[in-house]
Amino acid sequence: MADFTTSTHRAKWIFTPQELRDKYKAANQRAKQALEKYGATRMEVDIDGSFSYAEPQSDAKDSAEKRPKPLKVEEEQLLRAFYEFKIQDVCDAFKFPRKIQATALIYFKRFYLQWSVMEHHPKNIMLTCIYAACKAEENHVSAEELGKGIEQDHHVILNNEMLVLQEFRGANDDDQHETLKRMLEAARMEADKIMRTEAPLLFPPGQLALAALRRANVVHDILDFERYLRSILSRQQSTQAISELSVSLNTIDSLICKLEAPPTSKDVKHIDRKLKSCLDPGSHDKSKKRKHRSKESSTEVQDLS
Repeated sequence: MADFTTSTHRAKWIFTPQELRDKYKAANQRAKQALEKYGATRMEVDIDGSFSYAEPQSDAKDSAEKRPKPLKVEEEQLLRAFYEFKIQDVCDAFKFPRKIQATALIYFKRFYLQWSVMEHHPKNIMLTCIYAACKAEENHVSAEELGKGIEQDHHVILNNEMLVLQEFRGANDDDQHETLKRMLEAARMEADKIMRTEAPLLFPPGQLALAALRRANVVHDILDFERYLRSILSRQQSTQAISELSVSLNTIDSLICKLEAPPTSKDVKHIDRKLKSCLDPGSHDKSKKRKHRSKESSTEVQDLS
């Protein structure tokens, strides 16, 4: 609980009652504007997560009396509550663990902080949230199996997947995502260096990965690395102290620093000849004879010319 005050969950997904009301109102207002402009609020969603409003209908410019009436904020709330209950029903029917039900509900609630039910029908989003929750909690079920179990088209689940997942990122997550990608690439490069040292024969894979991550973090400075190590050791209930682990990581560091540039073909040519001689002592004499014959042939050609 002590860490909750600095967590990203608190920073991005905990709101005041007024902030929630404002978000629901803003989504509702946007859908109303779409209804006035396009004559409908439904959005077309591609499988890559991109979306667009449907083409304006012929009666979109007709009188207000003929235009569909938008839902009120209170009506949207009632509909969301209905489908939240349905999420629990579906999870119970599939006998999913309670954590999947809880995760699906959180996904559903977060999604409708940004969208109105008039833009994306909660019946479809509900199924995608359950599917995404199964993935997140490593209780894998195919979209086909989930759709078949509740007699729904599984393509609807897949088409909405990227759209739903996009809404789980906070406002500054795009920048953070790019920074993390750069750090991951740097860590991979460090891991490649480590694999060329003796470290894989001296330390377990987990310590090799931590060493690569620590070296990458020196450049990008994203993690409080010592705190990160403490959290790992506490989760694993390890008796190893941070100081002991640091010694291992420092040793791996020193092995990388001693790593020289990869030897060239020229560097190993002489050694390779010695190796061939060791493997087949007669190979050296054969090679000399071939060279001698090659010189003789070359001399004969020159004489003829």
